[in-house]
Amino acid sequence: MLSNGLALPHLLLIAVVVLVLFGKGKVAGLMGEVGKGMTAFKRGLKDEESETPAIASPVAQATAAAPADENKA
Repeated sequence: MLSNGLALPHLLLIAVVVLVLFGKGKVAGLMGEVGKGMTAFKRGLKDEESETPAIASPVAQATAAAPADENKA
């Protein structure tokens, strides 16, 4: 059950009313568009992550530079 008092029968009644008002084809088309939008959003996030170069932390840079300094001495 949800905390606001909506139980499964209430949600089913809402779904039936939506189907009656808008029709099966309209609801199916809307859900298809929502799915396409979610897919495009996820694809955009993955593309952004692959385009952004990894930024090395100052700690990683310092530890990478430390062995090189020891070899010079």
